[in-house]
Order: sequence, then C-alpha cells, then structure tokens
Amino acid sequence: MHDARLLLELGDEAVRRLDRRGYKLDLAGLEAMSSRRASAIGRVDELRAESKRAAAEVGKAAKSGASSEEVDALKERARELKERIREAEDEVEAAEAALRDLLLVIPNLPADDAPDGDSEDDAVEVRRVGEPPAFGFTPRDHVDLGEAMGILDFGRAAKLSGARFSIARGPGAALERAIASFFLALHTGRHGYTEFSPPYLVTGQTMTGTGQLPKFEEDLFRTGTGDRDLYLIPTAEVPLTALHADEILPAETLPLAYTSWTPCFRSEAGSYGRDTRGILRLHQFSKVELVRICAAEESRRELEVMLGHAETCLQELGLAYRVIRLAAGDMGFNAQLTYDIEVWLPSQDTYREISSCSDCGTFQARRSGIRSKDAHGGRGQVATLNGSGLPIGRTMAAILEQCQEQDGSVTLPEVLAPYAGFRRILADGTTE
Repeated sequence: MHDARLLLELGDEAVRRLDRRGYKLDLAGLEAMSSRRASAIGRVDELRAESKRAAAEVGKAAKSGASSEEVDALKERARELKERIREAEDEVEAAEAALRDLLLVIPNLPADDAPDGDSEDDAVEVRRVGEPPAFGFTPRDHVDLGEAMGILDFGRAAKLSGARFSIARGPGAALERAIASFFLALHTGRHGYTEFSPPYLVTGQTMTGTGQLPKFEEDLFRTGTGDRDLYLIPTAEVPLTALHADEILPAETLPLAYTSWTPCFRSEAGSYGRDTRGILRLHQFSKVELVRICAAEESRRELEVMLGHAETCLQELGLAYRVIRLAAGDMGFNAQLTYDIEVWLPSQDTYREISSCSDCGTFQARRSGIRSKDAHGGRGQVATLNGSGLPIGRTMAAILEQCQEQDGSVTLPEVLAPYAGFRRILADGTTE
C-alpha cells in the first residue's frame, strides 16, 4: 500500500507512472481525503487539550470553595467535551477508513524500465535459452499424451469437481512428486532457501496485506463465516510473505529467502475461457514458490538473483525457454517490475508462461507492516519479491511435450530419475 504523503509529494509524477499501467490517480481527491484526515486528527488533539483544561478547572473550582452550581456547570462542560471528543474520534476513524480504502486499490508504481504497453505483445524479450526440440513427426500435446498413457484423467476429475481440475495417476502422480522434490532440493540445497509448510487457509487481513484483497476478491475461494471466515491461498507467496507481518526484522538477517510447495486455488474469474484444455490453467494446482525479503535498496539485485534461481530449474531439466520483461500495464497489482519465464510448448509452437518473478518494492511490506532495524536502532524499509520456482503442472506439461517420442513414450530429464524412480514412461503407462 502506498503512503499518501509520498504520492502527494510525487504529484504529477505519480499520476504519470500510474497512467502507464492504466490507473487514473485522482490527485485532488487524494489530497482532499488526506486533508480531511489531518483536520480530523487536529480537531481531536484540540478537544483533548480543552478537555484537560476543563478537568483542571473542575478540580480547582472544587478546592477554591466555588458554589455547587458553578462546579456542576464546569462538570457538564467537561462531559460535553468528552462527547465531542468521541464524535471527533469517529470522524478520524471514518476519514482514515476512506483514505485506506482508496490507497488499497491503487496499484504499485511501475519501474521506469518496465516497457510501455498493457498486453503480452508489449513485453520485451530479454533472452532465449536452449533450442526448441525438432521432431520428425507431429508432436502431440500433453493432454493427448497423458490420457493415452493413462497418467492424466480429466474426465474423472470433472466428475469429482467440475471443469478445470485434473487427476494425475500412477507414473503421472509420481512425476508430479518428483518434480516438486527436485525443485525443493535445488532451492534449499543450492540456492539457500528455507523451506516452509504453511497453512493453506488464511485470513482476510493476510490477503489484504499481501495485495490479494480487495482487488482480486472474485479470483479467490472463500470458506467459513464469522470468526472462521478464511480464504484458500492462491499461491504460497501469501503466507510466506505474511510470516513477518507487523514485525521489525533485524537488518543483519536480510535478505530472507523462503520456499514452499503448496496447492494453489484460483477461481480464474478473469481468464475468459483461456487455456481450458489440459493443465495450464486449473482451479487447483501445485507450485513451488520463492519469496525474498531484503533491504529496499537491494530489491533490483535480489530480483535478478531470484530470476536466476527460477531459470536454473529449467536449465537443469534441459527445457527450452525464454525470459521477457512485462509491460507496465500487464504486470500484477503488487509489482513494480516483473520478468516472465516462458517455456516452449511444441504442440502450440510457441513459448508459454511458466514463472513470473516480481520485485514488489516496499508495496507489500507497507501493507503488511514489515520493517527493519539495524544494530544502532535505525529503522529501514524492506522490499518483498516473489516468483514461481516452478509450477508443477506446467512443468510436467512441458516435459511431456518436449521429451516425447514418436511411439508415444516420454524420456524424463536425467535429473528427475532419482526422484521418480524411473527414466521413461512408455506409451502404455508402464515405466522403465
């Protein structure tokens, strides 16, 4: 969340930067709300000072032998002032709520080096890694391959839960587990992340702090009522980032690097029918997430570090991919700069997103109340970053498609064999 004072100090610059991502900042309205809040707080301070003087006058009058009528009049005035203070405090609360509601829906300011534009067509390609495989036959998509081998079952998933769910069976389920185990071993063993197993249900306050609410209410699955009103996490970014909500972190412990393998739940309310075939866009999927928390001035360097960690996953698997920098108007709500990694899908003859790595700057930290303090007591701002490292389903789809053989079998990347317990899935679903 933004600091209203900083937005007002930036003035037209804030308007310009937010306009790049399609948000029209009402600077006059923001200033009016800020002034209303400041005036309300000033009024409370004045009334409290007046009430303190009135209380002193009551005591002084009682000690000086003033008549009961005079003392009662002073007491009545003191009571009236207390009532006026309560009313003024209500006005402060209302003014703060209105200002907070506005600030909660203003997206992060995009970095100047985020390209102009508002669609995937406006992204800038940074690099390509690996050569897309050349086949002497027409490659099949992961749905046809998986169903033919019997390792993916979309029909029974639909019977259980409706559209946009999948079931992995036998070697398919083992492959999912192997991919996740490999990613976790890579990130914890080589990249220095601490692994967590967090709750999959979180509070509305947690969702608000990490930027999912109120903006993405329609994309979330909600459960419970009253005190048990909880949300299913759309990504482990939410609980991992919120671990330190309302905390002051010792500056010497930064950066923090966290990872987790969790299910992710998304209603995909705004997807408008895209990628309904297969396992590219499901209501429930699993993902290994990366989160980093660092000093604010280190966020750009940390973004490059995290991007490298996500890329290593694909490099170790031998999968062809490319990296792009997203346009300002196409980035997520929390991000100030985002790299997407897109993996090659032979059946579509194109690259498709498999990871987004975002520098959120101080945006989420302000919303969640995460700060730092050095050994001398100096306070500092922290930045949060998050990225997929990687989603299990999309990785599995890429492996099936890039590693397929003409006979319908799939040879796994060598690094997965120790985790899966087999090297190939044959066309009939057996393994060797």
